[in-house]
Amino acid sequence: MGDAASWIERDAAAVWHGFTQMSCYGDNRPVIVERAEGRELIDVDGNRYLDAISSLWVTTLGHRVPELDQAVRDQLDRVAHSTLLGNGNTAVIELAEALAPRVPVDDPRFLFASDGAAAVEQALKIAFQYWTNRGVTDRTRYLAFGGAYHGDTIGSLAVGDGGFGTDVFDPLRFPVLRAPSLGDPDGVDTAVALLREHGPQLAAVVLEPLVQGAAGMALHDPAAVRAVAEAAAAHDVLVIHDEVATGFGRTGTLFATEQCGTRPDLLVLGKGITGGYLPMSVTVANRRVWEAFLGPDLSERTFYHGHSYSGNALAAAVALRHLQLVDEWDVLADVGARAAQLADALATRVAPLPQVREVRQQGLMVGVELDPPADGLRWGRRVSAGCVDRGVLIRPLGDVVVLMPPLTTTAEEIDRIVDALVASIGDLT
Repeated sequence: MGDAASWIERDAAAVWHGFTQMSCYGDNRPVIVERAEGRELIDVDGNRYLDAISSLWVTTLGHRVPELDQAVRDQLDRVAHSTLLGNGNTAVIELAEALAPRVPVDDPRFLFASDGAAAVEQALKIAFQYWTNRGVTDRTRYLAFGGAYHGDTIGSLAVGDGGFGTDVFDPLRFPVLRAPSLGDPDGVDTAVALLREHGPQLAAVVLEPLVQGAAGMALHDPAAVRAVAEAAAAHDVLVIHDEVATGFGRTGTLFATEQCGTRPDLLVLGKGITGGYLPMSVTVANRRVWEAFLGPDLSERTFYHGHSYSGNALAAAVALRHLQLVDEWDVLADVGARAAQLADALATRVAPLPQVREVRQQGLMVGVELDPPADGLRWGRRVSAGCVDRGVLIRPLGDVVVLMPPLTTTAEEIDRIVDALVASIGDLT
């Protein structure tokens, strides 16, 4: 295979990595993965790394899961892909049927895409056209929140709250109403007031239930989500829940919305839907929304939107088997046990460290916010590098170290993650 240095050189000469400054890509000692086993990634030199960020929050049950591998192989013997524009395939139908009783959406319909941002974009367009199909032309605005992140397409950037160097695209973003984060003391009251004042102009309110992942695992209470839902209903504003990051068990329930006790009009899912095997996302609409698009063939009520790979059969087949395994293996019970173990370890071993400002956790979603004494020290990068040196792969969000282990992580692996984190934070001194 060759050593890592040669692969990094080849990589930098041909590949453009997202969220990465390519001028110093090689200097940051990237891991070049050649294969995987269980919850470990193995690089070209044979070094093993516990995948403590679930390969950017998508891997749920681990890598090379035999049952998921077999689901892909079985589907390959049938068909890899066929268009969903005006036609169907059995794999997608079976997946939608399996998801329908599980999603917190009334009488759901599923519009598939390939990634979370695209599914958010679909939700925004659906919400807008829902009103125009009903003859309402002045509901053209959206209410979003501080700290929000919904993806990198233009619409998703608009409802997001910037950051990550995206300010350069501000001229392309459409204006939205923005309340503080729901975790802010004024967040709920401000959101309710904006809904009351601007309800007749709002197409939808867009939020991430329980956890704003890209904001460094910023948390808010389920009661805050319920308060927004109640105010939106009072003013007939659609509610969009973005569960791209929180869906499929990360927060301790299959969907974070379940803990909020609400039923959004539109639900956006992605990341873990296929267990990390293939790109897939979905926008889920309730009956109220879906029925507004019914009309004569080729009429203006049609939702003229779709993607070439929407409803890819391989992705649908592995997503269905993944959903089945979550039940068969009682994965959510394991999440509860490991989350409790992790919470105890973080409280006793990490939170008291002087270099740590705050620890935030919901299920197996964790943000450890560091407290550097000055700007520019790159503590998040340094701690993450220290963990990688110790065989635990993580990636920071600024000076917030993110832990997002697979749902099937063992007790021993939790200890391994915390050991590496504590030692790497200690390196800072």
